[in-house]
Amino acid sequence: MGNIVAIVGRPNVGKSTFFNRLTKSRRAIVNEEAGTTRDRQYGKSEWNGREFSVIDTGGWVVNSTDVFEDEIKRQVMLAIEEADVIMFLVDIQGGVTDLDIEVAQILRRSTKPVMLVCNKSDTFDLQYQAAEFYKLGLDEPFIISAINGLGTGDLLDELVARFPVDEAEEDADLEELPRLAVVGRPNAGKSSFINALIGEDRTIVTDIAGTTRDSIYMRFNKFNYDFYLVDTAGIRKKAKVNEDLEYYSVVRSIRAIEHSDVCILMLDATRGLESQDLNIFSLIQKNKKGLVVCVNKWDLVENKTSTDIKAWEKSIRERLSPFVDFPIIFASALTKQRVLKVLEMAARVYENKRRKVPTAKLNEYLLPIIGAYPPPALKGKYIKIKYVTQLPNTQVPTFVFFANLPQYVKEPYRRFLENKIRSKWDFHGTPVQIFIRNK
Repeated sequence: MGNIVAIVGRPNVGKSTFFNRLTKSRRAIVNEEAGTTRDRQYGKSEWNGREFSVIDTGGWVVNSTDVFEDEIKRQVMLAIEEADVIMFLVDIQGGVTDLDIEVAQILRRSTKPVMLVCNKSDTFDLQYQAAEFYKLGLDEPFIISAINGLGTGDLLDELVARFPVDEAEEDADLEELPRLAVVGRPNAGKSSFINALIGEDRTIVTDIAGTTRDSIYMRFNKFNYDFYLVDTAGIRKKAKVNEDLEYYSVVRSIRAIEHSDVCILMLDATRGLESQDLNIFSLIQKNKKGLVVCVNKWDLVENKTSTDIKAWEKSIRERLSPFVDFPIIFASALTKQRVLKVLEMAARVYENKRRKVPTAKLNEYLLPIIGAYPPPALKGKYIKIKYVTQLPNTQVPTFVFFANLPQYVKEPYRRFLENKIRSKWDFHGTPVQIFIRNK
């Protein structure tokens, strides 16, 4: 299971640059101006075989000339509540500021592991200025440069060492049942959907708390279904209203997605697909989870025709491409229309995610196709694929093709192979991984 790392600190200490280095992306906009990061940034990162999610709590300050303090305190409080490890970034060139001292005071009171990171030590001489930061009372500072990478390896070694016990073992005592997470942005109808499932008959739902993350699994056992619902925002406790609800719900979603096998992504039929839905979808993809899209509040849509449904489906698949092989169900949690259909699909996606195809059948079907449509030659070299097999015990169905020049097989051809596999075997709703290896 993944851990969550939050990066906090006052504006313009390099949080976004550091985030980009950790997640190997250029997603966060980096600018000299303070408070440029308006959007919350989430990414996946990995170090020494441990995966974790990174949240950049970048300047959510409404107006840069406003008083920053309340806003930053809120970010820090949220980070303390939801993250496993907090990285407190300060600017070694700017020295200790009043705001740093205030943030440090809040962090010292928390029980979560906090790492003090002195950023912008871009040259060797600057390291000696780190001594000033001892007065924040937060252990020894780590000296790094997010821009050129100095010191980040040691920092990550220490970070991974501070993660809580890997709760894979702790989760092992849960029976081998599918785990479903209902995710989506606030007000898409997650709670009403779950209530429609559970109904008043609460006795069939058992709360299993006590996994390290107090992420609660609820056992659902009726209508011939037996699975765990992974608790997301809204079931357990309502976030205090003055907190940043959108951020809160996304952090909760990250947790839920990481703990689940199949995600039911709730969309609001009255609002269509919005950017936050795409954010959550990309989290589901990065975590390699099965997907069922549920368009909720379908009862509120006027004059529904089959062309409407087709147009909806087309636009959803276009926005979520290249992954298009997943079920879309139009339901209403309020009238309970097609709620069980969603479960039925989720159960099917779970089965598909665990599907194993015998090697003999794979080769028998795919090798003639590859023979007829080989990968395009590159630089006059012909690529021959000799053999294909499915790897055992993987999180999602993973196929390895053995070829003489694997580095020349490009993404479009991989997609072609994936589509051929999907057209023959039912992998509806689950991601499929294709690797090309040297034979």
